[in-house]
Amino acid sequence: MSLAHGRPTRAIPGPSIIPDAVLNAMHQAAPNIYEGPLIDTTASVMADLKRVARTEGDLAMYIGNGHAAWEAALVNTLAPGDRILVLSTGRFGLGWADMARRLGIEVEIMEFGPRAVADPAQVEDRLRADKRHEIKALLTVQTDTASSVNNDIAAIGAALKAAAHPALYFADCIASLACERFEMDAWGVDVMVSACQKGLMTPPGVAMTWSNGRAAAARRGLERVSPYFDWAPRHDPGHYYQNFCGTAPTHHIFGLRAALDMILAEGLEAVWHRHQVMAETVWAAVDVWAETGDLRANIADRAARSVAVTGVLTGPDDAARIRAWCEREANVTLGIGLNLEGGDLPQGGSLFRIGHMGHLNPPMILGTLGTIDAGLKALGIAHGGGALRVASEVIAAAVSGPAQAAAE
Repeated sequence: MSLAHGRPTRAIPGPSIIPDAVLNAMHQAAPNIYEGPLIDTTASVMADLKRVARTEGDLAMYIGNGHAAWEAALVNTLAPGDRILVLSTGRFGLGWADMARRLGIEVEIMEFGPRAVADPAQVEDRLRADKRHEIKALLTVQTDTASSVNNDIAAIGAALKAAAHPALYFADCIASLACERFEMDAWGVDVMVSACQKGLMTPPGVAMTWSNGRAAAARRGLERVSPYFDWAPRHDPGHYYQNFCGTAPTHHIFGLRAALDMILAEGLEAVWHRHQVMAETVWAAVDVWAETGDLRANIADRAARSVAVTGVLTGPDDAARIRAWCEREANVTLGIGLNLEGGDLPQGGSLFRIGHMGHLNPPMILGTLGTIDAGLKALGIAHGGGALRVASEVIAAAVSGPAQAAAE
């Protein structure tokens, strides 16, 4: 008898769970798109998105997904024939690289495999070797949701600076913005891309680019830019419609306003801390499961793990069995394993992902872990016992520690 009733739990690495406040904000009639409150609401959303990205630079919003943001970043700064260096630590750096190739950009890949972070020292060495400065841009992903690795954006930026190389620095924060600490201006990032459906807790449909003066100079040097993706009129619109090259994504703006209100009310530092606690709760359970059998975290080094998603390796096809059981019997959806290249990483049927991003609290994460634990038992998959006890201790320590300190 299935117990898959009640509200579903989507423990996938995006789209993340949508808060009721966001859904309620979007549940309204179409607004006036020519004048009135929508114009002011849009301006406030744009200002607060820059606050979340920690930048004084320019913001452009697009009706699209993360791939739209990838393309916008490329076509506004690079021309066919330009050369870029892309750091690969999973799947999505390679996806961005493939898009660049299709736009006529020459791509060089630095491959670090799907179980490790990009090494800033190797990046610095490669940039120092580029004496003629043929590399026009350095691209990396902060959180690769396929591998669940978290690259050190600050350290890579420092490597670029140490090499005294003029390449533009691009960061993909689609899965990490409003989850993982990110400091665009302080870390020397020239172009950052993201989208609304993960840490920003809004249904898919809006992509964004943030860019600084160096990126703007690159845009001015191009002979031709896609009319839709051109960020220049979006950065300095003479009329409201130019913010979106046409009709605004009205209800996404309403949703983003509610989501940003939640994030800023909690405080960005507190949001980052909550994600760290939720991640450590998941890691505690996974590490206990790994004591017996084939289960283990894809990223062994905790310091290299994303706080937004955790990839879990299993025995052959066990990941597919776990996912199916959790969905069918308990209405919990886990992330599929995306096929990855390199190292000893198996294919998708032996990897599942636990998303822990956005609108998340202890009952939600402990419920997900408890369901997985029950599934392992029901399916007879070997695993270490006591995962829920250890995971709950992480929550208890995080909550009681500050309270105890205040009492003293």
